[in-house]
Amino acid sequence: MVRPLILTLLLLATGHAVHAATAPAGEQTPTRQMILADFEQPGGRPIAIDWQRYPADSEFGFRYELAASDRSGQALRLSYRLPDEPAKSTAGEQEYSLGQNLMGLDASAYDQLSFWIKGDAATGFNPRLTVKFRRADSQTAGAWEEASFGVANVGADWQQVVIPLKKLKGLREWRPMAFLLLSLDDRKTQVRRGAYLIDDIQLVQLGPPAGSAAAPTEAAAPAEAVPTVPTLQARLNGWPAHAIVDAGDLPADDTEFLRRIASDTWRGLDALADREHGLPLDRVQYARSQADQAGIGDYTSTTNIGFHLLAVIAAFELKLIDETQALQRLETTLGTLTKLDTAHGFFYNYYNTTRLQPTSTFLSFVDSSWLTAGLMVVRQTFPSLAERCTRLIDQGDYRFFYDEGAKLMTLGYSADTSQRSSDHYGTLFAESRIGSLIAIGKGTVERAHWFAMMRTFPPDATWQTGQPLDRREKTDRGFTWTGGYYEWKGLRYVPSWGGSLFEALMPALVLDETHLAPDSLGRNGAAHTEIQRRYALDELGYPVWGMSPSSTPGSNGYGEYGVRFLGSHGYPEGVVSPHAAALALLTEPEAATRNLRRLIERYPIYGDFGFYDAVIPATGEVAYVHLCLNQAMILVAIADHLADHSIQKRFAADPIIQPVLDLIGFERFFD
Repeated sequence: MVRPLILTLLLLATGHAVHAATAPAGEQTPTRQMILADFEQPGGRPIAIDWQRYPADSEFGFRYELAASDRSGQALRLSYRLPDEPAKSTAGEQEYSLGQNLMGLDASAYDQLSFWIKGDAATGFNPRLTVKFRRADSQTAGAWEEASFGVANVGADWQQVVIPLKKLKGLREWRPMAFLLLSLDDRKTQVRRGAYLIDDIQLVQLGPPAGSAAAPTEAAAPAEAVPTVPTLQARLNGWPAHAIVDAGDLPADDTEFLRRIASDTWRGLDALADREHGLPLDRVQYARSQADQAGIGDYTSTTNIGFHLLAVIAAFELKLIDETQALQRLETTLGTLTKLDTAHGFFYNYYNTTRLQPTSTFLSFVDSSWLTAGLMVVRQTFPSLAERCTRLIDQGDYRFFYDEGAKLMTLGYSADTSQRSSDHYGTLFAESRIGSLIAIGKGTVERAHWFAMMRTFPPDATWQTGQPLDRREKTDRGFTWTGGYYEWKGLRYVPSWGGSLFEALMPALVLDETHLAPDSLGRNGAAHTEIQRRYALDELGYPVWGMSPSSTPGSNGYGEYGVRFLGSHGYPEGVVSPHAAALALLTEPEAATRNLRRLIERYPIYGDFGFYDAVIPATGEVAYVHLCLNQAMILVAIADHLADHSIQKRFAADPIIQPVLDLIGFERFFD
């Protein structure tokens, strides 16, 4: 899935120019431009007012000055010097940047940022640098939101870089903007001294595409018909009859209560999947009082598909379907997977569930790993499907996502621009850790990768929500890493990034961390659960608990929620999601069951297909949405609890995971 969480999508600048001439059908023309810097110095304004170097007090990094340009007038010359060797420490990624102060600029109306760049052939230059956009995080004091764009293949001749702003991820909105940064990564910069020339930095607003409804042409090609909601609904296996189910209709016995939730949730997951292709729909959003009024998202992700496979196994383990029914569903989905377009052995992040076309060109590391995890559990459950699953697992080499210099997994790869993301999954206690173990277990990534991930960030990372305690170097069994933890009311914990139960417990759905890593991941998951419960009930005064990324009630949006101090960065609080409440069955089953019952008793949050996605406890407002992933996590958590850890046991039995079980068992987070 997409963590979503503050993840940054990196795109490659291809050097396509923005032209003001008439565009052919389907292209867009600039209607407004804002010059951020042309370096002609009107009125003699010093450039030091607008440009600042980071870190400001370092002998290394950028220096800047105005220089004559062989293109037009003047340009900004950026010379740089980095240490002779990249830093060896894993205490954080060192970057050297030059930033333009945007002074609260509203960039929301603009579609592109463009500028001209060339390397200085006389001094040399690194062919790659990163452009970053930064704004203050409106929900977390002292933190930044950031989106990145990697510029590759810089040459000695002028070329124009065009950045499509709307495709970048990481910013909630494009106003007010704080900085535009040009950055070099210490570990990835091969040419350690050099210079660039930059010129004509501007924002561009585009008009409607020629040939569109707003700018028609006489001979526009007819568009393919878009399926209507009734058409899409007819492709599904079923539809809910009632929007809300009365809490009094649910069993009083806890085990039967959980079985009822599992049964209803499975019926929804099975119903809201494309009947022909066996692919789950990403989301269905309902009107509150009428189940027949809904919007359907006829697309799915690789994580959704992986959890669809896990949901079928969970339904089989809970005896909600028999072997024949399970095999029929799995065979349909596996058959569809063989028809989908792939790149470099991996599936694209999103596909249309009707036409099976990719709707994204991004290859996501973490989403790919959850599909692999689903296939692993299927082949351990049904030997007759093992060969088909193995072919799908083996076609992707996870070394493709690995940054050997940083010893970390990158976010992914943009197939349309042939560019790997420059950002990493650097936090250990995150949902991505399952992918790291799979990559190591397949033998394609070194075991040292596990110990390169952050347990805590260094004290001088002042943006983090807390100061790490006992942060020191540890050595065991030939590995060296840096430990440390946070503490709240006597409870020690290693932070996640956002402080959500999704990050803390999602991997435990397939990996029994409580028993396999009792002094590290298992103990930490229990601490995160306890703190979530106590903070929501005792500090916030909520009657229910469990915060995690989910739909946002009262909108069509999706937000990241958590207990802020449980994460290094920290997500805002305020929304409780049933999938987070169900994940707690893995660590506090009795308290989790009471919490699930209380959710149904207090809020109109339960229907024919189980829970809706989220509620704001302070107002009672519910997000009437079924998200495939969140529903599947509820079902798998119940299966682990009621069916003797069956999915966890099957995953642990797979030959990919067997070699890494010793890797997670010996670390002690708090000793």
